[in-house]
Amino acid sequence: MARTREQHLVDTFVTLTDTLVSDYDTVELLQTLVDNAAALFDASAAGILLVNDEQELEVIASTSERSTFIGLMQLDAGEGPCVEAFTSGMTVIVEDARSMRRRWPRFAELSAELGYASVHSIPLRLRDTTLGSMNLFRESEGTLNRNDAVAARALTDVATISILQQRSTEQAVLVQEQLRRALESRVSIEQAKGFLAHTYRLDLDTAFDVLRKYARSHQARIADVARDVVNQVIVIPSPTAPDPQSASESESESEGR
Repeated sequence: MARTREQHLVDTFVTLTDTLVSDYDTVELLQTLVDNAAALFDASAAGILLVNDEQELEVIASTSERSTFIGLMQLDAGEGPCVEAFTSGMTVIVEDARSMRRRWPRFAELSAELGYASVHSIPLRLRDTTLGSMNLFRESEGTLNRNDAVAARALTDVATISILQQRSTEQAVLVQEQLRRALESRVSIEQAKGFLAHTYRLDLDTAFDVLRKYARSHQARIADVARDVVNQVIVIPSPTAPDPQSASESESESEGR
């Protein structure tokens, strides 16, 4: 039986809150957040920007290459609701193309090219600390209804708390190192995506899905798998070919019967 939207929302909260009591992969955490947020709140795409050591925003997770592209382009232009949500620490809502053009002409132009008509940007903020922003891109004009806006903010808050859960005066350096590693991990992931896309003639979204599924099936961090792919330590099978490990496990199970 298909789960209801309410069950999906609860499951997402459970997944995010699990990181409060166990070790976790920051990139996977934020990827899970954008994947579920896009599905829950009827967004065409979603992306998260995270601040680096130089206080510059970088794309750390997205549901598609389109949202990554718009994120990168708005950073080049130095404008947009995604940047403003981070700098102001406040949720920024753009409900139509006219408002977008009036406030951020360059961002509006790029959004129109990609088919986006509205944006809902939420800061990853806890008290006086803002780490970045989560951004929901929609192809239709309008805003999230009140309940959805509250739920989206709550999910973002849980993710922020997860990242900052061990932060204190003594641990500030440790947290900054964690965020730096997460951003560096994304570089390896992008390289691995490109490698898989070129090798197996895949689009980048499919290449990322192959990489992520391999990491999950082998209980490994996606960044570690990405580095091994780039350094040719491991070879991820073509998505049309069976996983050798899975095949071997199946054979062992058959022999044991």
